[in-house]
Amino acid sequence: MFTPRAFVEHDLAWLDSLLARDPFVTLLTTGADGLPELTRLPVLYRRDGEHIELQGHWARANPQARHAGIAKVLVDGPHGYVSASWYPDKEAAARVPTWNYASAELRGHLQPFDDEDALATLVASLSDRFEASVGQHWRFEPERDDQRRQLRGIVGFRFRVEQAQVKLKLSQNHPDANREAVIAALERQPAPASRELAQWMRWHQSTG
Repeated sequence: MFTPRAFVEHDLAWLDSLLARDPFVTLLTTGADGLPELTRLPVLYRRDGEHIELQGHWARANPQARHAGIAKVLVDGPHGYVSASWYPDKEAAARVPTWNYASAELRGHLQPFDDEDALATLVASLSDRFEASVGQHWRFEPERDDQRRQLRGIVGFRFRVEQAQVKLKLSQNHPDANREAVIAALERQPAPASRELAQWMRWHQSTG
């Protein structure tokens, strides 16, 4: 991921926030034909200091379920259009429209697994995590034969992160007056995504 120095973020707490906000990621591997394979899927995220691991599963019919080794995961964050007309110094030659966003690219080692007990634990953890996020309580019950049979249709994976690159493009390369003006303009937009981006800009500004 191309990341100019001004937008590099080393604090992994921002990665925590990105994956807490949206654990639905893009998993990228290379197929046997040398072409990229992409799957969008939810993951469980665990970080202990610099040690990071993601877990999830594919449908067994997904060709990517047969991949292992080096892979990448792309993590999405808030994003939105920034009009150059919002800048107080809008007449400056370098002031042009842009797009602000937060994102991460993770590079690491992908390890598929299809052990039934491990899959049962994974599916139970996924259902617990995401049922709680919507205030519900459906549970995977591995002792039920009808539910356990469903495990035959999936392949799990562990993704151990070896390199985490967090990019925060939040107008930090602009004077404070411009940044404040962008935040205020985004807060006035009707789209919730714009207001969320403004909040992330404020959070980042408060840690700078």
